[in-house]
Amino acid sequence: MFRFVLRRLLQMVLAFFGTTLIVYALMFAGQGDPIQALAGERPVTPAQRAYLTEKFHLDRTGVGGFFYRYLDYLKNLLQGDLGQSLTGRSIGDVLAAAWPVTVKLAVIAMAVTILFGVTAGVLAGIRRTGVFDNATLVLTLLVLGIPTIVLAPLAQYLLGVRWAVFPPTAGADPDLYALLLPGIVLGSLSLATALRLTRTSVAENLRADYVRTARSKGLARRRIIGVHVLRNSLIPVITFLGVELGNLMSGAIITEGVFNIPGVGFNLFRGIRTEDGPLVVGIVSVLVVVYLVANLMVDVLYAVLDPRIRYE
Repeated sequence: MFRFVLRRLLQMVLAFFGTTLIVYALMFAGQGDPIQALAGERPVTPAQRAYLTEKFHLDRTGVGGFFYRYLDYLKNLLQGDLGQSLTGRSIGDVLAAAWPVTVKLAVIAMAVTILFGVTAGVLAGIRRTGVFDNATLVLTLLVLGIPTIVLAPLAQYLLGVRWAVFPPTAGADPDLYALLLPGIVLGSLSLATALRLTRTSVAENLRADYVRTARSKGLARRRIIGVHVLRNSLIPVITFLGVELGNLMSGAIITEGVFNIPGVGFNLFRGIRTEDGPLVVGIVSVLVVVYLVANLMVDVLYAVLDPRIRYE
């Protein structure tokens, strides 16, 4: 296990540097005029342009200039300095203000996925081809067929405006109740996928040889399902939830935009829209670490859930 974790950590380092290089290239290699994009239609004085050009090394052009800026960014990043956005605000401060909101939103979405998606998937797998199973398949198919860009405004209008069950927007400092509706919307697609995945895994394990052996030994059905079937069935579900955790921690751009949530996804979209390269690269670099750590945790949990899995 130690060798496996060490090998994965080395792979994570390579993946981190490779990802940041690609994102940095996409943001800066073919960029037009980021200073004017930031100012919009307002004129930029020569003094302002000269200051920003020197500060972000925009005067260095070509491949050499690109790698100079990238290596300078990596040097500061390894020292814990994410740099500053083109607006002059520290990216660390931006993330410090956005992370608590996004974490709350992700926790709500993950709780909805686990409590309703995984639980309903287990019940559907146990009662396969029953009324509940068929109903969940139809409902999840309906949810998966509606994109978030349609589902989010629809839920906002019906539950936030017309029926006033939830606040229509979250605001600058949202509480848990204000984030409940966007959390449900954000977790709806994950819920549907987790439900179908759990249902399939449970149904397959119920037909496995070890289940028939346990039944022949006279073990109670509750013990067979609770101890043996669920433990093996949760392996693909844990994989999905681990990857999905990285998606949720990024704070889906559409959901945060529709509900006006000042989270990570909202700031990431703002950086893309204004061509704020340092802000986009800084946020994506942190999100890459979240993805990599989540995947490492999933791999380590494999051996805990199923002793048959061994890492060499």
